Amino acid sequence: MRREDRPVLYSEAERRRRDATPWTLVQGILAPIQFAIFLVSLLLVLRTLATGEGAAVANASVVLKTLALYAIMITGSLWEKAVFGRYLFAPAFYWEDVVSMLVLALHTAYLAALATGALDLRPLMLLALAAYAAYAVNAAQFLLKLRAARASAPARRMPVLTGAAP
Repeated sequence: MRREDRPVLYSEAERRRRDATPWTLVQGILAPIQFAIFLVSLLLVLRTLATGEGAAVANASVVLKTLALYAIMITGSLWEKAVFGRYLFAPAFYWEDVVSMLVLALHTAYLAALATGALDLRPLMLLALAAYAAYAVNAAQFLLKLRAARASAPARRMPVLTGAAP
């Protein structure tokens, strides 16, 4: 599909607001940090499920991952407000936000279960894995959206070099 035939993710005004808001940089920093925390935590949770050991470290890692998730969700909603004029469910990111709500619900359920002791270790770790599976789907959604945004961006005009000094 030619670049000019692809659907446009951002209007020109939205693109300008996206590029101007500091929340774009914050999201660009927080996203890979959260992903790194996720990878380490996933390994710790899997280790705990396999061996029964390291529960305290696995739980701490899931709490840290959840705090990172809350940070990226709050700043993401501020970014969405700055770019699209609404905190959540802007048409361009509607389905990403829907899945984000599931991700938040599962992570928050984990925190509630951990705090209240409502679940034994194995079900608690399985809840963490369910939260992480939803997060992985959501991360993939955002990566695909980023790729689509880059593909639909207007081609940058290169200066024409004529050999004459300006």
